[in-house]
Amino acid sequence: MSGIGSRLRLERERLGLSQKNFGEIGGVEANAQGKYENGDRAPKADYLSRVAERGVDILYVLTGSPTPIQLDNLSQVEEKVLGNYRAMFKEDQDAIRRLTATLAEHSFAFNGKAKPAAQDS
Repeated sequence: MSGIGSRLRLERERLGLSQKNFGEIGGVEANAQGKYENGDRAPKADYLSRVAERGVDILYVLTGSPTPIQLDNLSQVEEKVLGNYRAMFKEDQDAIRRLTATLAEHSFAFNGKAKPAAQDS
């Protein structure tokens, strides 16, 4: 269980959330979140479903193997952005995630939907 707990903690940290905030997303108290991460308790399916909706890679949490990314449907621009992102330091990746989340929220607030993806020329 410690493997699942440590991977759950890594996913929480990747998303930049405290145990309290992450637990709230999953519908549990911070102390339950701590027990999950310490391996003292196993998360239930409804918890995993809720955190998955917020971007947690559940396959990675459960098995240690990340969910494969489908690259066959990415545009050339998206492939370039993803490649650049993967080459960055973790701190820079964190900044990019915050920036893109803010921009997406702005687009949603402005249009009620995300902006359409730009087409390659």
